[in-house]
Amino acid sequence: MPTYTERTLVPYRPDQLFDLVADVGEYPRFLPWCVGARIRSRNERMLLADLAIGFGPFRESFTSRVTLERPERIHVTYENGPFRFLNNDWVFLPDPSGCPGGCEVDFFVAFEFRSRILQKAVGVVFGEAVRRMVNAFRKRAGEVYGPPSAPLGTATPSKVLIR
Repeated sequence: MPTYTERTLVPYRPDQLFDLVADVGEYPRFLPWCVGARIRSRNERMLLADLAIGFGPFRESFTSRVTLERPERIHVTYENGPFRFLNNDWVFLPDPSGCPGGCEVDFFVAFEFRSRILQKAVGVVFGEAVRRMVNAFRKRAGEVYGPPSAPLGTATPSKVLIR
């Protein structure tokens, strides 16, 4: 079961990053391998979304339930599709050094495909794929919100754990 955890400082506010991640309908515009997104339903606390992912010869669609706890947390659970399970968490906290324009982001994803072939194919590129995804959100923040308003109080640490 691939698992990826990352904690990093980002030079944008928690509410900005929350809004960026919660805007699932925009994912195909900037997220690698996301080739489609459809929001089935949405309210202030939850959304149900269909995502289509494609890489190489593989293309799969799945449905997930996204719980929104603005502006601190986004929790994603798997509803239907090619996975045995999928869990994804984003936690957005104020920069611990006190920088008002910064945010500590904790990101976690764990999943397992039903298909052993697909699981093996993804397993080979899993770490790189998730790193690209996290970097795509960083880049998107710059496109949406412009250059950071204030530098972070310390160097941008990143703690990554891939299993």
